[in-house]
Amino acid sequence: MNTSLFFLAVVAAVAADKIPDFVVPGKCPVVDEKSLFDEQIPNHPKYAGVWYEIALTNNPYQLLKQCVRNEYSFDGNKFIAKSTGINADGNLMKRNGQILPMPLGDPHLSVDYEGSWIAPYVILDTDYENFSCIYSCTEYNFGYYSDFSFIFSRSPSLSDQYLRRCEAAFKEIGVDVSRFAKTVQGSDCPYETQKSL
Repeated sequence: MNTSLFFLAVVAAVAADKIPDFVVPGKCPVVDEKSLFDEQIPNHPKYAGVWYEIALTNNPYQLLKQCVRNEYSFDGNKFIAKSTGINADGNLMKRNGQILPMPLGDPHLSVDYEGSWIAPYVILDTDYENFSCIYSCTEYNFGYYSDFSFIFSRSPSLSDQYLRRCEAAFKEIGVDVSRFAKTVQGSDCPYETQKSL
């Protein structure tokens, strides 16, 4: 339902020549999703746990702006997701969702948070213990697409070697890494309070 509404909103915006700035002309890059997914499926239990958002590209659907902490628990089929952080108003916020196999059988996961629409969740690279590089791209009619990228870490900071691995993964598919903005993390973040939300 949310996907249909989003699609209709995009079509209406295109028809009115008011295309949101995150919807751009072109197509999603070619990614060997099947090979990645086949390699990752047996490791899904290792992907569970806490992930901190280190950086992301412009994403109007990411309502958490600072101190973003994601908790994923794996039930054997999907991840139950709880994301906490500070929103644009400076208030603590919690978002619930799930990360699960694509309903139509595409070879990657999908992310589905309340108040948003289901979108692809492609893990371009991860070592499961330190970092994860996530890409999401959706194509629309009339030759437009939108894409969002994230860099996650198991701790509130990420060493340069892992950051470079993510940058390489994004560059390999043509994502301009200058689009990334760092997410504020660190000692000023109320992580202990976030755990109890």
